[in-house]
Amino acid sequence: MRSWLTPSSAKRISFFILADTFLSLITLYAAYLLRFNFQIPDNFLTPFWSVFITLFGVKLLSIALFKNYTIIWRFFALGDARALFQAHLVAYGLFALMYILFPDPFSPFPRSVIIIDFLLSFTLLGLLRFSKRLILESRFPSNTHKPTLIIGISSNTSRLIQSTLEDSSDYYPIGIVAVQEKNQSMIGSTIQTIKISSLNDIPSLIETKKITSAIIDGSLPNEQLRQLYQHLSDRGIHDIKRSSVLSEGKSVLKEFSIEELLARHPKDLDTATIGKFIQNKIVLITGAGGSIGSEIALQCHRFGAKKLILVDNSEYNLYQIGEKLPSSSLHLTNILDREALDTLIRSSKPDILLHAAAYKHVPLCEANIRAAIMNNIQGSCNVIDSAIAHNVSKVVIISTDKAVRPTNVMGATKRVVELYAQNVHPCNSEIVSVRFGNVLGSSGSVIPKFKSQIESGGPITLTHPDITRYFMLTGEACQLVLQAAAIARGGELFILDMGEPIKILDLARTMIRLYTTEPIEIVMSGLRPGEKLYEELLIDESEQKTVFESILIAHSTLYPIAELKEDIANLLSSGAAIKALQKIVPEFQPSIVSEPI
Repeated sequence: MRSWLTPSSAKRISFFILADTFLSLITLYAAYLLRFNFQIPDNFLTPFWSVFITLFGVKLLSIALFKNYTIIWRFFALGDARALFQAHLVAYGLFALMYILFPDPFSPFPRSVIIIDFLLSFTLLGLLRFSKRLILESRFPSNTHKPTLIIGISSNTSRLIQSTLEDSSDYYPIGIVAVQEKNQSMIGSTIQTIKISSLNDIPSLIETKKITSAIIDGSLPNEQLRQLYQHLSDRGIHDIKRSSVLSEGKSVLKEFSIEELLARHPKDLDTATIGKFIQNKIVLITGAGGSIGSEIALQCHRFGAKKLILVDNSEYNLYQIGEKLPSSSLHLTNILDREALDTLIRSSKPDILLHAAAYKHVPLCEANIRAAIMNNIQGSCNVIDSAIAHNVSKVVIISTDKAVRPTNVMGATKRVVELYAQNVHPCNSEIVSVRFGNVLGSSGSVIPKFKSQIESGGPITLTHPDITRYFMLTGEACQLVLQAAAIARGGELFILDMGEPIKILDLARTMIRLYTTEPIEIVMSGLRPGEKLYEELLIDESEQKTVFESILIAHSTLYPIAELKEDIANLLSSGAAIKALQKIVPEFQPSIVSEPI
């Protein structure tokens, strides 16, 4: 019995053909009744069945031709109604032509019946097809349905409301909120009988309509999505979805991710500039297995690099990126090995060298000062010097916001590398540095850590309630790195505009709302060695602008290269590494009192 009731395409087509047959018979007879004021002469009824069979046969073929029998009943929409109307035009036009050419089988026949039946048939057959939508969309919410606000208006709003009014959805739209400036004139109007309100009306709507859920239009700008999510969360709405449209036009609901809420999408990403810079070039990437290096490798592949030479001293990381880019050349090489670097660069002849290899974890660098100095400074100098010696056209150094007025060894070592890149004699190379903040989801990011702590039931450990950080999506940060490199002429220190810093306490609270309904405790553990409350991207106000709003150039710092090399050599051999670092980077204010090696 259940299998017989299960919907299928064949059953749907059969149902509509039978229903259309019955309704068409009713409409044709009703047309006769209306034509003759409900007193049909007997002689006009004689050819009735000939007229019906011929007219319905033509109508059946025409409706099938316009694919109106393949629709899904609950999704019958304006476009399907238009197709039904066109099918009627064709069918009744053909029947009229047949009557003119061959009148005998249909005589006597009142021609006005064609027009009356056309109107009746289209109306009844259309109502049949609209009936399921009308029933579904007029149903009252049950106890299991969630009173829902639709936030934002777009061309998808009507489809979104339609999909949420289906039996399969838990959401029942109660109100629509216009947030875009262009839609403010719609306030007070309705969409599918649902009233449009303003953003200021949200608190009263939540209270009076007992709103428990919200659906935000996913096409809104990222910053607006974040603000709306926070606005709703602050008012006790935690079941928040975003809508998006699939390629076939169907509206779907998706969960928010923390990456989407924090991401800052630069408006001036110029893929044409990046493509021209990377296409058909041999690109060597150090630290290619890390979060930044691997994404840069993937971006270079996407933009048509002729060959990728991937360098890392981690076997596993190099293996992972090699699996994603099987055509690349993999080299398990330590950047402290100058001879190996020389051999690799001499034989591969890269056009572009992107240096992402570094120790980046602040507490680990604080606990392993000698290793951080050797890898980050000596290794980077090796890369730069080898690139210059072998005439690599473009050398790009990946730096960090922690290099600005550093309070930790990692930041200080990266600042030394910035100084070296700016002041070394480049010969035939163009050497630039690019500085940016945290990337979302990287191996050193707090986001994976917070996710893990939430999944285990908490608590979330936070070092300080006032700590803030800059965030950007890894892919977008890496594209901006390549874009900056494309416009570089050598000697610049580029700074990526990371937008406004995010308070980590707010980030933790948002992640709790996103990933669990259980209460999660947030515990303050105290700042770690070398950790700052606030990171900075700009040293002073003397930065220059570029043709791209998201890319700035920091003021150059002159440091005679002979003196810098001597100071670096002293640092590498010194037993008092912190003092030696402070000599090169006077603004370095370490937060540690001892010097573990």
